[in-house]
Amino acid sequence: MTMSAGWYLRRLSAMGPQEVAGRVGDTLRRRRWGNEIPPAGPAVSGARFTAVLPAGAVEAVPAEAAKRLVAEADRLMDGRAGFFGVERADMADPDWWFDPKTGRRATAGYAFDVPYRDEGAVGDIKQIWEPSRHQYLTVLAAAYAVTGNERYAERVADHLRSWWKVNPPLEGVHWVSGIELGIRLLSWVWVRRLLDGWSGAAALFEANPTALHQIWHHQRWLAAFPSRGSSANNHVIAEAAGQFAASCAFDWFPESERRRAEALRSLDRHLRANTFLSGLNRELASEYHGLVLELGLAAVAEADAAGVPVPATVRLVLLRMTDALAAVVDNRLRPPRQGDADDGHGLVVDGAGTDRWASLLATGEAVFGRLPWWPEVAAGDVRTPLLAALLKPYGAGVARPASRPVHLADAGMTILRDEEDRIWCRCDGGPHGFRSIAAHAHADALSLEVRQDGVDVLADPGTFCYHGQPEWRRYFRSTLGHNTLELDGADQSVSGGPFLWTRQARSRVLVADVADKDAAGGGVARWCAEHDGYRPSVHRRRVELTAGSRELRVVDEVSGPRRPVRLAFHLGPAVTADLTGNRALLTWTRDGEDRSAELDLAGQLSWRAHRGESDPPLGWYSAGFGRKEPATTLVGTGFADGAQGFTTVLRFHG
Repeated sequence: MTMSAGWYLRRLSAMGPQEVAGRVGDTLRRRRWGNEIPPAGPAVSGARFTAVLPAGAVEAVPAEAAKRLVAEADRLMDGRAGFFGVERADMADPDWWFDPKTGRRATAGYAFDVPYRDEGAVGDIKQIWEPSRHQYLTVLAAAYAVTGNERYAERVADHLRSWWKVNPPLEGVHWVSGIELGIRLLSWVWVRRLLDGWSGAAALFEANPTALHQIWHHQRWLAAFPSRGSSANNHVIAEAAGQFAASCAFDWFPESERRRAEALRSLDRHLRANTFLSGLNRELASEYHGLVLELGLAAVAEADAAGVPVPATVRLVLLRMTDALAAVVDNRLRPPRQGDADDGHGLVVDGAGTDRWASLLATGEAVFGRLPWWPEVAAGDVRTPLLAALLKPYGAGVARPASRPVHLADAGMTILRDEEDRIWCRCDGGPHGFRSIAAHAHADALSLEVRQDGVDVLADPGTFCYHGQPEWRRYFRSTLGHNTLELDGADQSVSGGPFLWTRQARSRVLVADVADKDAAGGGVARWCAEHDGYRPSVHRRRVELTAGSRELRVVDEVSGPRRPVRLAFHLGPAVTADLTGNRALLTWTRDGEDRSAELDLAGQLSWRAHRGESDPPLGWYSAGFGRKEPATTLVGTGFADGAQGFTTVLRFHG
């Protein structure tokens, strides 16, 4: 995907004067660097790595977690790995610039001249970048730490030496994006830590001029080109976390102290800017909440390992983020699927099958202490005991929620549950996204997600892709691609590009109440919100969850002139729908048990079921980045005349 002149104008209009000035400076610096030979960097002698794991940390890893880790490491040793739905068999000796999805290889040359957004020239950039975050190497290094088997350490060393040789400073596609450099630095810190018992560790890192050269240039790059202004989202957190971690653990350079202080100030400022006081991430993209929390915890672990004081505000934000995660997960510890998701992780030391969200909550319990209302989390990952061994406990005397939050007002997120916590319903009445471009937002105002025992019944379809497939990017971000109402065949918010919104719908929550009881004494949870994305019309949605009857009632009202309407309900991939008229029987299986529900749809609309359609896309579910599968979407078409609402009732059986 190449960007048009119109996109550049729209992108420029989303920037303030300070950001424009900063980007002009960045452009001039890039041109200057392109005309220079990269400097050799300072001479380093006598460097030692001291940020080791405390005694007993590795021994605290649960046996089952170690088993999963070793199985994953053995798969990597066989050269097999999967990235974004593409299985690779060449990871024993990878081509660092090759995209296996398209078969293309990135062009060589000065980094800032590489057209990385152009899939026709470079390939799928995410497929090329992901292995070079070197998080699979932290898995191999962790396998060495728990087994002592040197073949894992030797493979890590071979791959790092290969990568450093093929990717000298400012050459090629791996020197383009700050988030990639930041996460890669964090991976190198953990690789060195986990290999500490190996006889070749020092020769690979602190006694290796090539490694020192690479580390110094990564830090020089990050200091020169921070994400700015409207782009200061999760990317700037990754940049600051990687810079800070390396400046703590690899404090071997004349600039280390200054860069550590600058990175810590940036981390503190941007963690607070990126996080609501409720603890939810301001991008309103659930996976990025996890990414930022992982990055923040890893950065603070480096500070504690190095004895570097950290502002209390940093730990407070991470505590609030952990409490917010505990508040919004369902009874299987799955968070919402709101906004963009690209499977990004801050630190990976676990094998396949490890629950990311359970791991984060387990780490939170170890570091911050669990609250009585938190969901139960069984210990079972590698990362938690390693991080907990480095992180200082925090939270005593800090005000925290006395009961599980239902409505996180600043984020506009409300979670309705039945009294058994089996039915989970997320209602979206919050801001469109973060900063002027809302890069990772979807046009999903007033959308719902509904699950029973963790199964997506009314599902958020996900993300699937970023670059290279614009029609799919548009669909998965669209209003029609969510469980909400569309007018005039248009999105509620106006897109200006794959990571840019030029007009954003404004939502407000009118009711978020779980206090009432029905006639049988069961709870009735109510929510109501509206948005102005279809001015002059206003879309208002009311939702009631009645616990006793296991019934969810949704009423959509549109004020204003008569307009064409489409109302969509996306079913999860496990759910089968039998649609007759305006009634659908839904069936699925959970834990070997047949489940069912009845969906009564608005009678004023004409209903059709769509599944796996591509022209245009409709009826899809993306469980992870780069992956999609057919799923049933029920779409009702008709007109909104402002006189009557559209009522939908979902009744769970049994």
